[in-house]
Amino acid sequence: MATKVKENSQPAQREHFDQAQHKHFDVLIIGAGISGIGAACYLKRELPGKSYAILERRQAIGGTWDLFRYPGIRSDSDMNTFGFGFRPWTETRVLSDGPSIKKYVEDTAKEYDVTRHIRFGTRVTSAKFSSKDATWTLETQSETGGAAATYTANFIIACTGYYNYDKGYQPEFPGEKSFKGQLIHPQKWPENLDYAGKKVVVIGSGATAVTLLPAMADKTAHITMLQRSPTYIVSIPSNDFLSQTLRRFLPKSWVYQMARVRNIALQRLIFMLAKARPDAIRRLILGGAKRELGDAVDIKHFSPKYNPWDERLCVVPDGDLFKTLKSGKASVVTDQIETFTETGIKLKSGNELEADIVVSATGLNVELMGGVEVEVDGAKVPVTQRVTYKAVLVEGVPNAAIIFGYTNASWTLKVDIACEYICRLLKHMDKNHQRVVVARAKDEVKTADTVMGGLNSGYIRRAIDKLPRQGTHGVWKVSNDYISDSAMLKFSPIADEALEFS
Repeated sequence: MATKVKENSQPAQREHFDQAQHKHFDVLIIGAGISGIGAACYLKRELPGKSYAILERRQAIGGTWDLFRYPGIRSDSDMNTFGFGFRPWTETRVLSDGPSIKKYVEDTAKEYDVTRHIRFGTRVTSAKFSSKDATWTLETQSETGGAAATYTANFIIACTGYYNYDKGYQPEFPGEKSFKGQLIHPQKWPENLDYAGKKVVVIGSGATAVTLLPAMADKTAHITMLQRSPTYIVSIPSNDFLSQTLRRFLPKSWVYQMARVRNIALQRLIFMLAKARPDAIRRLILGGAKRELGDAVDIKHFSPKYNPWDERLCVVPDGDLFKTLKSGKASVVTDQIETFTETGIKLKSGNELEADIVVSATGLNVELMGGVEVEVDGAKVPVTQRVTYKAVLVEGVPNAAIIFGYTNASWTLKVDIACEYICRLLKHMDKNHQRVVVARAKDEVKTADTVMGGLNSGYIRRAIDKLPRQGTHGVWKVSNDYISDSAMLKFSPIADEALEFS
């Protein structure tokens, strides 16, 4: 493991002032969420001589974990694989809350002296590459009313995630304007929302909905999860008891790496079994839910029509959702909305749900690169019509990488190995005195499927025209397999027939 980078002893305010005068960098990173901070740390570790900056639209580190503030927000992946490979997650909670994850990302940035390289409140509006100069020019706007600024770089890394930070997916419900209560979306959770003693309906059945129910149930008069169709929900232990035991005898970093390897293998095994033996895995999941619920709740509300992992599974710590439903403080209804009324929601079955507050946990709006317009030599690049190379580079876009995490495992697993690959690529170019690299694909390798095509989730289906494509085979196909991706990104030769260096 690399030695921790010493923090600069100069005052932080002076560091920000000095860096503000410097607008050209070897590498520019867009986004200071978990992907952007990870990318910066890898540059520090592997290429300490490279200059870099992070352009972050928000006023804080954390991305998703700074944006979402709804009750109970937590990871839906285990923290031994969601944490960075180079910096152990030191708690033994399997699923951690949002504030703890945000602090972990902030602490990582501080440990690797990354924070002073962030330009907060800076929104990138366009990115233009000049082959003549081998340089990217990024135009930015200030989110705080400051002057617009231009940055240049030899290489850019887009770490913006895949959804629109301004607005979540909010369908227009029939009659919603007649509703006298509050209608809110989790992405814009009111800071001082008072739901004590109120009747609450949560529309949705994904990770957000199954988190909100147990988090809010103790204070509400009653809370109902209204779902159009069920989701597979799996109960897992809230604490990693094996790691707790091993920490008595072994260093925390060793225990973390052991748990990480174990959970990577377990995730992959479950996913492969779900694809190979869907009926068996379905019976296993539904059997677990039935044991948790007993006769208190009809298992039909947790019996999807699709196969496991056609959409992402939801996990709940110690069965908290099931326990909340059994307690009677919450309920689940599978039905469709006919119309909102003044006092709640009328369903197509004829039943009506009374509500003071309706939470529309209906998902995300997908947006690539935070809406940045990309040009190469004066021509706009329709990135959504291009395939990705090793799911890191975009075909026909020079000196640029884009970070997409996994859809069937922890997001950060892919961040780690993608960033390792980018550092290897930059080292190769320096060694061979090369200024430009671009991936070139033949038309026959292209498909209509997106880089996130392994899932059938609603937000993925809605984004069919907003995400890059993937290819038919080899380096152009997205595998969503950490083990094979690790071999390809960490160890395979950099130069191949698909990459063009100049």
